[in-house]
Amino acid sequence: MMNYDLLIIGAGPGGIFSAYEAKKLNPDLKIGLFESGNSLERRKCPIDGVKIKSCINCKTCGIMNGFGGAGAFSDGKYNITNEFGGTLYEYVGKKEAIDLMNYVDQINVENGGQDTKLYCNENSHLKKVCMQNDLHLLSANVRHLGTDINYIVLENLYKQLKDCVDIHFNTHIDSVEKLEDGYRIISGDSSWTGTTCIISTGRSGSKWMGNICKSLNIKTKSNRVDIGVRVELPYAIFSTLTDELYESKIVYRTEKFQDKVRTFCMNPRGVVVSENTNGIVTVNGHSYEDPARYTENTNFALLVSNHFTEPFKDSNEYGESIARLSNMLGGGVIVQRFGDLIRGQRSTESRVRESFVTPTLTATPGDLSLVIPKRQLDDIIEMIYQLDKVAPGTANDDTLLYGVEVKFYNLEVELDKNLETCHKGLYVIGDCSGVTHSLSHASASGVYVARHLYGNK
Repeated sequence: MMNYDLLIIGAGPGGIFSAYEAKKLNPDLKIGLFESGNSLERRKCPIDGVKIKSCINCKTCGIMNGFGGAGAFSDGKYNITNEFGGTLYEYVGKKEAIDLMNYVDQINVENGGQDTKLYCNENSHLKKVCMQNDLHLLSANVRHLGTDINYIVLENLYKQLKDCVDIHFNTHIDSVEKLEDGYRIISGDSSWTGTTCIISTGRSGSKWMGNICKSLNIKTKSNRVDIGVRVELPYAIFSTLTDELYESKIVYRTEKFQDKVRTFCMNPRGVVVSENTNGIVTVNGHSYEDPARYTENTNFALLVSNHFTEPFKDSNEYGESIARLSNMLGGGVIVQRFGDLIRGQRSTESRVRESFVTPTLTATPGDLSLVIPKRQLDDIIEMIYQLDKVAPGTANDDTLLYGVEVKFYNLEVELDKNLETCHKGLYVIGDCSGVTHSLSHASASGVYVARHLYGNK
């Protein structure tokens, strides 16, 4: 007999919402949820800025792994849109994708997010201002939970799941085997079987997912990798945009190389943080809903998308090599003043200390031009000057740039319209599928597969 009706690998947003919806549709289901990281309350990053100032390579990264996935300690932005965040709509249809994301938003609101704000930029006059400066503001409704409220929502979802789902923490799955009537998953000397298996291991499981696809002969195709920096500047400079929209997804095609550069993960009054992916330290940003935790700064990423053609196939390895170089030179994250970068000089501790912008992350002052390839760095500099036209002050000397920020994307797994692989009963959802790249899309994909499996047909 099978141990479970449903095996779910990964307790990020995709795994959580697939378990939530499956149990809602069929309370009698026996579900096993397997997570390589810790439970929510045990997810702690030891970096305190005083005794421990940089990543110490914990056995399991408290920021990237554990219940809630990498999104647990993000700033909790759920973007309800088909314009970015993934291509789920190509599988389920545009209306269905939006309906699924709205359903996820409803669950989040019911579980602690009721006092948070839903922003909309559909008819914003700022779109016109951006277009007049050759910048393109993408349309979206944005629910900002904040890192603090996002944690509360996850706590409430966990309370609902823990008594009706077997949740196995600190359980890294080594392999997935196809059986005649289901699947076996193996972790060390332990194994479990299930009739159906959903894989939802997120971006941090990108290499793992590639190996699983090879072992099961599931076709994949190369995806992209985004290379860039995290910008930190005074809150007031971007307040016109963030006060109205909160999240401004702005895309620009550079004049020099015709590459697309975009803003990503904007955190008004937020903090810059480091994170560990497969032993490589990169940079990210968080923000909070509680005014008591506000800072005087806003941070956001500037990312250049890199698509590769034959014969090169490992886009993630390209991104990792750049991140490793940053770790080698800076011992982790490097920070540089924009003025120093333009003048071709490295930033020093004294220059950063005397800056009018106080950094929210302890990073090593250095020279990003020794790390980021010239093409991507030229793109980023051009974008900063372009943003300066709609948010004057962006290109100030004291604007801080942290590097590197890398967004790894999984190989795109070959899936049918139900997100099912070539093996019946094996589904791949969330960011590890290469289909989704955001909290809202990943969560929606979990709901979609649960409904496909256990909803009314």
